Amino acid sequence: MMPETEPSAVAPGRDIKPFKIRNIEINPPLVLSPMAGVTDVSFRRLLKRRGGVGLSVSEFISVEGLTRNNPKSKRQMRFYEDERPFAVQIFGGQPERMCMAAEMAQEVGADILDVNCGCPAPKVVKHGGGSGLLKDHSRLEQILKAIKKVITIPLTVKIRAGFYDHTINAVDTAKLAEDCGVEHIALHGRTKEQGYRGLANWDLVRQIKEAVKVPVSGSGDVTTIEGAFARFRETGCDGVLIGRGAMANPWIFRQIEDAMHERPIFEPTLADKRAILHEYFDMLREDMPETPAINRMKQLAGQFTRGLQGGALFRTSIYHSHTVEEVLDRIEEYFEAIESGRPYYGEAGAPIEEAPELDSCEAATVS
Repeated sequence: MMPETEPSAVAPGRDIKPFKIRNIEINPPLVLSPMAGVTDVSFRRLLKRRGGVGLSVSEFISVEGLTRNNPKSKRQMRFYEDERPFAVQIFGGQPERMCMAAEMAQEVGADILDVNCGCPAPKVVKHGGGSGLLKDHSRLEQILKAIKKVITIPLTVKIRAGFYDHTINAVDTAKLAEDCGVEHIALHGRTKEQGYRGLANWDLVRQIKEAVKVPVSGSGDVTTIEGAFARFRETGCDGVLIGRGAMANPWIFRQIEDAMHERPIFEPTLADKRAILHEYFDMLREDMPETPAINRMKQLAGQFTRGLQGGALFRTSIYHSHTVEEVLDRIEEYFEAIESGRPYYGEAGAPIEEAPELDSCEAATVS
């Protein structure tokens, strides 16, 4: 019997419906937002197994790497059938390279091709990609029209509010994208200049929804059922993207879907949290060599235990582990301690300083 709680006090979500990107149903209308160094094949499958993910998206992939046969870039396009519907997201500033990469994504079987027009990382923007396209609409138009000519799968975009705080042009960008044949627009309601500071502007999602006919989804700061429901109702958006919220709570998609259908809401037990750590580590080790698997585990293990007693120290213990056996030992020591009601002091038996925070976007790549 799975642990459950009664439905939350938020208004029922029966009015929140699936939507389609062309003929591809996004059901439930919840999207695992692409995050560099996070949403690789292991993380995506981990969350898909928890339930509630309507669309999975790859990490954003460099078209320069893809089209120059970079092994890492090609690995980032891998996906499993149980991840469908699945979108490959690419970034770059050269139309020819973008077209070549789009064709490659279609050839590997992706359901959707997504163009990143939102990444604020300087190394991406300086080459005209990511958020750089928000201040160069002529280049963006050239890229989108060129891609439409070479693929048959749906083309979508993810954009930001604008490049600078004083040049909010999301609505104009969305209209341009629709005119170029884009079939879904996702907005992260912060500017490039803003990065990940402050709050996302969801009113821009509403404005885009009113300005275009294609489906529109919003992204930014959704970490709870109540927050997701509020964004749907305030903006009239078709879908909601969740990124960092899923790092802290891998069950958030399932919980939101439970609430949408007025089902008892799943609440993970300590056993569930212990099991997900083992499952994730197993998947990582199946997918990559031991050292990169350990590094990726360090990145997210502590996120899954946020809110639990001693979670910060557990994260630090994992951070200072260097072998598979050490990681597994730290997991067992931690859960044995909190299950028995004992304080957790880390592997050394005394409190240690917490490991540094990891950003969920650019800085999250620790492997």
